[in-house]
Amino acid sequence: MRGIFTTPRPVPGRLVPAAAGALVVVLGLPVFLAAGWPLAAWGLTAVLWAAGEAFYVALGRLPLGADNLASSGVAGVGMTLRGIAIMVVLIAVTVADRDVGIPAVGLYVVAYTVELGVSLASYFAGSRS
Repeated sequence: MRGIFTTPRPVPGRLVPAAAGALVVVLGLPVFLAAGWPLAAWGLTAVLWAAGEAFYVALGRLPLGADNLASSGVAGVGMTLRGIAIMVVLIAVTVADRDVGIPAVGLYVVAYTVELGVSLASYFAGSRS
């Protein structure tokens, strides 16, 4: 009997998870306004979210697989650097101005978690190969 983690499935689409994360960022604006948090924090999160997704789309255009090992490696390293670069910016802003950095980190973490959750749900709900 095969387990849930060993059953191969096709890679799910990126549109729904990315849209769910973007929706969290957009819905964060009224929360920021109601809480009196700096709009610079929300703006920073929105810009970083959009830049990260744009970078992901660019990396998604690279051909992947055993026949394209170089571009697969670039895509893997690029995905890792995407997360690191965003976290470096958020940490630097938090060190410089806690009032802007902490809410920005919080919103980004929630948006990323929602995107990851939707992505995992769509993966495990997908048909088995």
